[in-house]
Amino acid sequence: MARMDDSKEIACATGPVTGSIRPPGSKSITNRALVCAALASGRSRLSGVLDSQDTRVMADGLARLGCRLVADWAAGTIDVEGLDGRIPAAEATLDCAASGTTIRFLSAVCGLGTGVYRLDGTPRMRKRPIGDLLDALNRLGPRARAESEGGCPPVVIESGGIRGGTVAVRGATSSQFASGLAMIGPCTRDGLELVLDGPLVSLPYLEMTRRVMESFDAKVSVDPDGRRWRIAPGGYAGRDYPVEPDASAASYFLAAAAITGGTVRVEGLGRDSLQGDVAFADALGEMGCAVAWSRDSVEVSGRAIRGIDIDMNAISDTVPTLAVVALFAEGPTTIRNVTHIRDKETDRIGDLARELRRLGGRVEETADGLVIHASGGARPGTALSAATVSTYDDHRMAMSLALVGLRVPGVRIADPSCVGKTFPGYWKELSRITGTSSR
Repeated sequence: MARMDDSKEIACATGPVTGSIRPPGSKSITNRALVCAALASGRSRLSGVLDSQDTRVMADGLARLGCRLVADWAAGTIDVEGLDGRIPAAEATLDCAASGTTIRFLSAVCGLGTGVYRLDGTPRMRKRPIGDLLDALNRLGPRARAESEGGCPPVVIESGGIRGGTVAVRGATSSQFASGLAMIGPCTRDGLELVLDGPLVSLPYLEMTRRVMESFDAKVSVDPDGRRWRIAPGGYAGRDYPVEPDASAASYFLAAAAITGGTVRVEGLGRDSLQGDVAFADALGEMGCAVAWSRDSVEVSGRAIRGIDIDMNAISDTVPTLAVVALFAEGPTTIRNVTHIRDKETDRIGDLARELRRLGGRVEETADGLVIHASGGARPGTALSAATVSTYDDHRMAMSLALVGLRVPGVRIADPSCVGKTFPGYWKELSRITGTSSR
């Protein structure tokens, strides 16, 4: 538990939360676009990029591999001089901090190089399995090994390049393994045929990867069942690429409308978004909220909300947000098919259940998810109580659990700065749209 002076008290909303917001750029899209632009021939300009710890460590890692980037983080632009599929650095040590996308994508990228590369991160990163990705890289030619128990980082890649071919990768732990391999496919001599083996998680993120790759002129065909990707050689072409707002970040503000009976419109995200997490709005609709879509916005209006039974495998980053909404719903909410989120920045099943209980929630942990019971009987949420909740250095735990404080006085968030991983301006934006100030 963090010290009290290392926590932030959340001010209760004085009424329904109403307003509009355009969240910062998507972390997931920014990091994919950075990889494609770095491997492209010619120059690219990325606009609308997210300024966060995750995106900065990706940009730094690519620079250490020899890519020339000029970032104007305040303006949200990055100019990239592409490497035309080659990795200039013969050796590099990459600090990936707590960024899963960085260590997984750059492990694959290092396979294109000729040399020895070591990738490491935070203590928690050393507990996040990466063995399935390394097994696939080993079958493609590089020597890839994990130095921590259980196939976890640090990672060492010794490579003489990758010619291409057919390789299988398991998709049960993270879709990022397949995404990392797919993104290097255009830069191999023979192209890459990628076979996704076993259960698959977070499928919308794989579709996002394909669409970003194709924006940089990669040629990708995917079988109807999504399990076999054929990626042609030929590389990427540099381009100007706008990054859309972050749908996961949007979920917190839509949830604020749901639990306070307000109306929040998110600008820049519509039905055609690259990001599967826009479907979080549909989950709120199932719970009883009114949801209105336009081409480039989504609006949620809070109503009396009810518990639901929902498979969240495809939108698993929003599990903590929906779990908080469920505290204020009538009847139980069952979240299923998200076993893989135990291997995120923290155990987002066990640790989330613990903190919801600390706030007075009635929560059951299941093998693959959670059951959250309405708290307060006929007046859901009234049995919740003040507490300082731990965040486990997990940005999504901090941002979602803070929403309880909009309805419950005395909620404090430990280690509030951890939101800098993906949304450094979160506290300011939450205060603005709720008309409150946090202490």
